[in-house]
Amino acid sequence: MGNYNWEALFPDMVEWRRHLHRHPELSYQEHHTMKFIADLLMSFGIETTSGVGDTGVIGVIKGDLPGKTVALRADIDALPIQDEKECEYASQVDGVMHACGHDGHTAGLLAVARYFSEHRATLKGEIRFIFQPGEEVCPGGALKMIAAGALEGVDVIYGVHLWSPLPVGILASAAGPIMASVDDFVIDITGKGGHGGIPHVTVDSVLTGAQLVVQLQSIVSRNVNPLQPAVLTIGTINSGTAKNVIAETCRITGTVRTFDEETRAVIRKRFDEVTRHVCAMNGAEVEIDYMMGYPPLVNHASETERFFEVATEVFGADHVELTPPMMPAEDFAYYVQEVPGCFIFVGVGNEDKGITYPHHHPRFDMDEAGMLNAAKILTALAENYLQQSAVET
Repeated sequence: MGNYNWEALFPDMVEWRRHLHRHPELSYQEHHTMKFIADLLMSFGIETTSGVGDTGVIGVIKGDLPGKTVALRADIDALPIQDEKECEYASQVDGVMHACGHDGHTAGLLAVARYFSEHRATLKGEIRFIFQPGEEVCPGGALKMIAAGALEGVDVIYGVHLWSPLPVGILASAAGPIMASVDDFVIDITGKGGHGGIPHVTVDSVLTGAQLVVQLQSIVSRNVNPLQPAVLTIGTINSGTAKNVIAETCRITGTVRTFDEETRAVIRKRFDEVTRHVCAMNGAEVEIDYMMGYPPLVNHASETERFFEVATEVFGADHVELTPPMMPAEDFAYYVQEVPGCFIFVGVGNEDKGITYPHHHPRFDMDEAGMLNAAKILTALAENYLQQSAVET
């Protein structure tokens, strides 16, 4: 990165981020966002393809010197949340908000694209900029981008998540599994409804559902290796119409989180067995919709080591941390199943500015200085990889 004046680029990053924050778009509806990104990339003189994986964008810069290919990824979709912040850049779209930092991811990667567009002469290889739609909804936009060829010829990939639990100025990552898999389920129980005072001629779906909620908790406590983290959460139970009516149907929904495929498979198998046996015991019928979502996000050891070396050099050891695994999921996991890579958390929290709300909260915001740190680490990682691979070649 040399002595590049990132601070001079920062006002543009803020402007880009705030424009996107005012005009958020839901997953696979990011048409304005797609055009905004593509127009900027083309203004930088970057080869640009729109409509990748529905509403994604890919930009490519080929350096004047030969070398390998680095992919850098940002997600671009917003969430169905009403923005409750009081600021000049609050969302102007009712019920839609960038509540997870994707606007900042996009602005940061646009800054990296402009940097490399100005450094083609010294670039040893190729940089591919992946602006991905649909991260917030399973099965995730990453699969569509990969199917469309986003990783063809790519040697390594890096991505960041602007992270409000971390204070601005801190960067963190870890080798191995750092984010969980996410599987969601819907259980529809059908019994035989009837009068609350005549239970013996009914099949009580509520009683069946209540027993099932308790028994499903035994999977993690009794079937999963206690050294392997796992969560099975019941999120909703819906049943009944009146206090003196035994409900005929009961719907239960929830989520499962794990960090390895073996544990994931154990839970999936036992979930089916427990659900069917509890319902059969009560004489109820059941339908199970168990959706296997994002896999665990597993960072590669070599690229995580590179992150710690590069980040320490750029930001100083006091600003680089080892992150513990966390239960939220990310479809960046699919990219690192295909090629080596590393996913990094970049702090954007700031108590002094009142920026303390968690992700997916109606008052979520970020210290925008974190975008600058995200752009710097992505740039430094790409340059380090290409320079090192050129020497090895």
